[in-house]
Amino acid sequence: MSEFKTVKSSKVTISVLMLPSHSNFSGKIHGGYILSLLDQIAFACASKFSGHYCVTASVDTVDFLNPIEVGELVTLKACVNYVGKSSMIVGIRVEAENIQTGQVKHCNSSYFTMVAKDYDGKNTNVPGLILSSQQDIKRFINCIKQISLKKERNLHEIIYDYKSEKALEELKKYNVKLEQNQ
Repeated sequence: MSEFKTVKSSKVTISVLMLPSHSNFSGKIHGGYILSLLDQIAFACASKFSGHYCVTASVDTVDFLNPIEVGELVTLKACVNYVGKSSMIVGIRVEAENIQTGQVKHCNSSYFTMVAKDYDGKNTNVPGLILSSQQDIKRFINCIKQISLKKERNLHEIIYDYKSEKALEELKKYNVKLEQNQ
């Protein structure tokens, strides 16, 4: 008999105050620092849901929407949106709050594919996912579409002839100069 868990049971939220040490040369919070926080919460979310150690298999989307300022309180909210046999897609929303004005802005949306591992480091099964709301269903279906697009893109990479005249001709519409010995 398979075990099933709700999306709600996977939810993890963390909040971190942004310090000057987290900033880049332009005085905004460094994207790499946010990526590190994203990876941490994806791990926590996937591990909590699966009950296993999890690793990051891929970062499918990271959209930086608004800059984050020093002194803002950043809150990351994560939940499992999709499960396969041993993999999970974790959706993450990042918001930054100006703690003086209370203004909140959406700064980032991300999707991490995480894989559950057993004690020997082999892939292990994860619980099934109970979809309890229209939002849960929407997110699950969007993940199915995302997986399908990824498979299509990978297939295209395998079969596309980059050396063909057609491919080289298509390059002319871009801001590139072709200097190769043919």
